[in-house]
Amino acid sequence: MNNTVYLYVFDSMADWEIGYVTAELNSGRYFKKGLSPIKIVTVGIDKTPITTMGGLKIQPDIKLDECSMASIDALILPGGDTWTEAIHQPIIKMAEGCLKEGILVAAICGATMGLAQAGILNSRSHTSNDLEYLKMICPTYKGEAYYKMGAAVTDGSLITASGVASLEFSVHILKALGVFSSKSLEAWYSLNKTREPQYYYELMDSIQ
Repeated sequence: MNNTVYLYVFDSMADWEIGYVTAELNSGRYFKKGLSPIKIVTVGIDKTPITTMGGLKIQPDIKLDECSMASIDALILPGGDTWTEAIHQPIIKMAEGCLKEGILVAAICGATMGLAQAGILNSRSHTSNDLEYLKMICPTYKGEAYYKMGAAVTDGSLITASGVASLEFSVHILKALGVFSSKSLEAWYSLNKTREPQYYYELMDSIQ
């Protein structure tokens, strides 16, 4: 592993959708023994600070033309209000390149619409917020036969998720990167989903 993940950041980014997974990758607190935390590198269209939907300002670590696919394990694309606009074409092209190289691409909510509009979802199993809405927003989308109703879907190196499934999105990413043991991942998900304390103790036991 390269121990690096690119996180695309942009104005209107839905910051809560990636909170679970960035916290776990960056801290490594429940990782398998011997694995180091993963560095989250924020990527912007340029180095101009962006403002998330929650009003947080983020200064991108690097700009798009400084990206190197050879040095990353995954590219994470959060949701937001502007994914059908031309401004995101460069990162969508990068996502296409990552998929060709077998590098994990994880897209949630609005980001799935950007991929759909580019034709990336026409031949891969995927999900989004709603099929009919996806078809309405992206008239060129032809992937209806590959649409799944699940909260999050993995097809090879592509992960897609509904905007109300940030937890499931995170589980799919953590599983694909192989950083949690299966017991830790199951307990972590159950704890966050049900809030039952028994799963906290199962999680602690799983990392001993």
